Amino acid sequence: MSKQNSRIKKITIVALMVAIDVVLSPIFRIEGMAPMSSVINVIAAPLLGPVYATIMAVMCGIIRMLLLGIPPLALTGAVFGALLAGLFYKWGHKVWCTMLGEIIGTGIIGSLLSYPVMAWFTGSSSSLYLFIYTPRFFGAAVIGSIVAYIILLKLIQIKPFKEAQKLFWPEEFLRSE
Repeated sequence: MSKQNSRIKKITIVALMVAIDVVLSPIFRIEGMAPMSSVINVIAAPLLGPVYATIMAVMCGIIRMLLLGIPPLALTGAVFGALLAGLFYKWGHKVWCTMLGEIIGTGIIGSLLSYPVMAWFTGSSSSLYLFIYTPRFFGAAVIGSIVAYIILLKLIQIKPFKEAQKLFWPEEFLRSE
């Protein structure tokens, strides 16, 4: 496969993941929580790897902020989860490692970094406290990770998923799984 063809396929897969997240996140939403974003992050990590999963999360956050009027929580909530999910999968080669990365990245780091971002965004920190977002982000990350785990159990067995992984991961990595 040519390098240009490979690049087009990568962009197409990332764009599809972005579209799925942007469309499904507002539909499958619990007030104050976006578990669907965690589902997509956990699926994206073993599929796209840490770099492309993070790019996907940034794009999703920006689109959700611009089109759906979501505050910067769309970025702080998803980006760290996608990055750590991808890195944990790279280090551990297991789906549960991906889940752990998402829960730590979104549920803990993303929630704690949301406080200063929202204090700046709203111009007031008087009604906010450091752990205000942690229960919602953590809950959404756990729910989303469990749903994604169930989906990934089947996805990792099908040929198109494995073929798509070959675009993003080195051959030696996929052989060592």
